[in-house]
Amino acid sequence: MHRPAMSITPAPAARAAPTGDTVEGFLYALAAYLFWGFLPIFMKLVAHLSTVEVLAHRVIWSVPIAFVLLLWLGRTSDISRALRSPRTLMQAAVAAGFVSVNWGIYVWAISVDRTLETALGYYINPLLTVVVGAVLLGEKMTRAQLVAIGFAVAAVAVLTWDTGGLPWVSLALAGSWAMYALFKKTLPIGPAQGFFLEVLLLLVPATAYVVWLQATGRGHFGGTGGGDVMLLIGCGFVTAVPLILYANGAKLLKLSTIGIMQYIAPTIVFLIAVFVFDEPFSTARGVAFVLIWTGLAIYTWSMFRTHRDARVTADPTA
Repeated sequence: MHRPAMSITPAPAARAAPTGDTVEGFLYALAAYLFWGFLPIFMKLVAHLSTVEVLAHRVIWSVPIAFVLLLWLGRTSDISRALRSPRTLMQAAVAAGFVSVNWGIYVWAISVDRTLETALGYYINPLLTVVVGAVLLGEKMTRAQLVAIGFAVAAVAVLTWDTGGLPWVSLALAGSWAMYALFKKTLPIGPAQGFFLEVLLLLVPATAYVVWLQATGRGHFGGTGGGDVMLLIGCGFVTAVPLILYANGAKLLKLSTIGIMQYIAPTIVFLIAVFVFDEPFSTARGVAFVLIWTGLAIYTWSMFRTHRDARVTADPTA
C-alpha cells in the first residue's frame, strides 16, 4: 500500500539520501509493511466498537505521538507557520477528509468480515494512483501501465458480474488513498508536519464526538472496560508508528525497492482474510485476484525498466 513518505531524521543532523538501498532502510520499511499487514487482527479486536468511535480515537491518540516526533525533529515552527496560512490549512483539511474516509471504510470493512475487499483495494491503489496522476496532473501513462490498468479493470468487472454490484469497498479504499496522496503532495510542508497538521485539524471533531459518547453513556473509554480503554489508546499507536517506520525506511531505500515492498501488506491481509478470518474465497474472487496480480507484475516490471533506463541515461557507464 502506498503511504506518503515522512522524513524523520532530525534537522540538525540531516543525512543525504542514499544512492542505493541500505539494510537499515529495508528493516524500517519491512517493519512498517508488516505492521500494516497484520493490522486487521488488531481491528478485529475493536470490531465490537462503533466505526466512528474507533476512528475518533485513531485521531486523538495519533496527535501526541506525531507531536513528540516533531519535537524530536525540531520542526514545530513549521506547524506554527502552517496554522497562520489559510491556504495550507484548507489543503490539509481536504487531505484529512480523504484519510478519514479511508480509515473509516477500512475499520468498518474489517468489522463486517470484508477483509478480502480491503486487500484488493490496496492492490488496486498503485494502479489507481497512476490514473489519478494522468487525469488530474496530466502525467503521461506508459503502454505497460495502460495494460496493467486494463487487468485491474477486468478484475473489477469480474467481481461486479459475480456480486451484481461494484466492489465499492475496494474502489473506495483505493480512491480515497489516491486522492489523499494527491492533496498531500500539494502541502507546502514536510510529510511529517503534514500528518500532524491533519490529525490536529481532526482533533476537535474527534474529541467532541468522544465527549458526547461518554456523556450519553455510549462510549467505551473508561468505566469497567479497561480492555477497551487500552485498545482505543492503541488505535493511535497502530496508526502513527507504522507511518514513522515507513518514513525512515523510504528515505534510505530506492523508489523501486519501496515500489515492490508495498505489496507485502496487502498480501498478508489477503492471507489473514482467507486462512485466519475464513472469509469465503469464490472462483470469481480467485480470477479477480489473479488478474490484479498480473496487472501489478506488469506495472512493477515497467517501473523497474523505467528506473533502469533513467540510470543509464544519467550515467551511460552504469
